[in-house]
Amino acid sequence: MKMPATSKAWRKALDAIRELGGTIRTMDAIQAGIHPRTLYQLRDSGELEVLSRGVYRLMDQDQMSDPDLVIVAKRVPQAVICLVSALAYHDITTQIPHAVSIALPKGAETPRVDYPPISVHRFSEAALKEGVETHQIDGVSINIYCPEKTLADCFKFRNKLGMDIVLEALNFYKARKTFNLEKLIMYARVCRVEKIMRPYLEATL
Repeated sequence: MKMPATSKAWRKALDAIRELGGTIRTMDAIQAGIHPRTLYQLRDSGELEVLSRGVYRLMDQDQMSDPDLVIVAKRVPQAVICLVSALAYHDITTQIPHAVSIALPKGAETPRVDYPPISVHRFSEAALKEGVETHQIDGVSINIYCPEKTLADCFKFRNKLGMDIVLEALNFYKARKTFNLEKLIMYARVCRVEKIMRPYLEATL
């Protein structure tokens, strides 16, 4: 089914979605003045693809580089990508995440995300806010911890992840020209793992 040439509502909606990066939640669409009926018509016509429940993307967009992170960022915009998912984004692990790891404040309700699978980790207020970077992926702003904060977090959650994964990531990071010992120690203090991390950091020097 092709979009009717006379459908101003469709054209206006497509323009609005394009301006918002090409990927949109139902809530964002409504706030942008797009009627839900128009959104569903665009979906049914093939103009939009469904990425996850309530998340749509223009069909004429380039192939997505990281759809799982994009979907989670849209479904849970307050979350921060962390741990193995952040290691993978920064290319300092050989692990392939089987779920998207996200950080949320203690006491926050667990998000209901049908796809992709997510792994929720609770952070203190200080640890949650420190070291957050915003990256543009496939036209979507995604909050991800910087490499140094991610490493500190991995030491914090070492019993869940396994020290082999943590030390592999530290060795990959060490090999980078951007190795920053001061930042590692700063985030180690934030995460209260300085005493645990220091011997490993000293061994890498």
